[in-house]
Order: sequence, then structure tokens, then C-alpha cells
Amino acid sequence: MEKVTAKKHLGQHFLKDESVAKDIADTLNLEGYEDVLEIGPGMGVLTKYLLEKPINTFVIEIDTESVEYLGVHYDKLKDRIISKDFLKYDINEVFAGKQFAIIGNFPYNISTQIVFKTLEYRNQIPEFAGMFQKEVAERICEKKGTKAYGILSVLVQAFYDAEYLFTVDENVFNPPPKVKSGVLRLRRKEDFSLPCGEKLFFTVVKTAFQQRRKTLRNSLKTLNLSESLREDTIFNLRPEQLDYKEFIALTQKIEADGV
Repeated sequence: MEKVTAKKHLGQHFLKDESVAKDIADTLNLEGYEDVLEIGPGMGVLTKYLLEKPINTFVIEIDTESVEYLGVHYDKLKDRIISKDFLKYDINEVFAGKQFAIIGNFPYNISTQIVFKTLEYRNQIPEFAGMFQKEVAERICEKKGTKAYGILSVLVQAFYDAEYLFTVDENVFNPPPKVKSGVLRLRRKEDFSLPCGEKLFFTVVKTAFQQRRKTLRNSLKTLNLSESLREDTIFNLRPEQLDYKEFIALTQKIEADGV
């Protein structure tokens, strides 16, 4: 096999710039884990640089053509190619509760779902790095007070320190996407436990941003808050005016209110 054909329905855009691939691989600090999982390796342009590092590299790939290509060209991946859909796969079939990092040039059509699944497994994922559509990468790393700041920003930053690293031009891909790309890195906070109910925290954040132009007093009406709580001055604010710590404090107030 000389190459893999990019498939539109899988959102494949193969990175062809070796220096960009090496820069992405080098974003990992390799501390606190022995294994790394690359999502969507394609023809292995990033994989080859991961395999040079003192770490166990696993790849997960849904495209059978790519799986065959990787098996032929990368002997070091023997028994470490997972031919599954990351979003539907129980990763503990491989990692069995161990700590591991995630990296990849992510398909843009499922990139936010990849982040949400990472949050589900945050107890095992101390580091996450990869390439997204530029706007999505910026949104994840955005601070409060801007239009780009939203659900992803708050939920990710509650557990990880998010850093936008660099922008990647369209012409380094085959086929080139219609948008620029951005590389980010997430490093799990030293204390990433929530001092409030996780399910309620997620509900409060998502409900608030569903009507982001309204004040919290109006956007959180469906939570049936007491009149006394609704008089708290925090409810005069709109969701983009709260950082993750303030959303945690808000959730604690709602919990104390009996929701």
C-alpha cells in the first residue's frame, strides 16, 4: 500500500507537513503516564514521531484502509492498533484503569465529542494534545467575557489547564480543509475534583449557555430555584460572565437550595 485515500464521510484530512507533525508530538511532556493513545492516525505522519519517544504508543482508527496501511508500515505498532470507533469503544479494554495521554489530528466533525469523552475519562487522562478546527481550539481555551466562551470552555477548564499553542495553515493537508487549524494542549489540574455534584454542575453549565443572551435568572428557570436564591446577585449575570470557579460556586448555591 502506497497511500490511503482520504474519505470525506470520516472527515479525513491527512497532514503532510513533517515539521507540524513533530511539533504536535513534542507538545506532550510525558509525565505521569507510560502510554499514549493517538486518535485517527491515518497514514502515521504523527505516529512516527510518537514512536521515537520513550512511551508506549497505541493508535485507534476506524478506517480499515488506514489500519492496513499502519500494520504494513509500522512494525513497532504490532498489537497496538485498535480498529475501533473511539467514541463507542471502552478504552479500558486496553488501558485497564491506567493513566494515559491522548493526542491526534482529530477529525473536525467529531472533535468536540472526543473532548467530551476525554472529560468522562479524566481520572485516567492527565494530558491531552491535538489539532482541531481553529475556532474550536480557541473556544476550548477561551476565557470568560467573549462570544467564543461557552460550554466547552467551562467544562474543560474545570478539570484541565487549557493552552492554545499554534495555528496551522490549510495547505499542509491533503485534501486541504476550508478552515485553519489550531493545536492545543490540556494538562489536568493537580486537584481536579469538584466540590459540588458533577451531574448538576454539567446541567447548570449546559442549561445556562442554551440561552446565553439571557441572565442566569431567566436561563436557569427550568431548575425550579427558590425565590430567595433567585434574588442572589449572581443571577443578574449572563453565563459568559462566569469562569469555571464561579460556575462551581453557583452550582454549590443551587445544591444548597435543594435542587
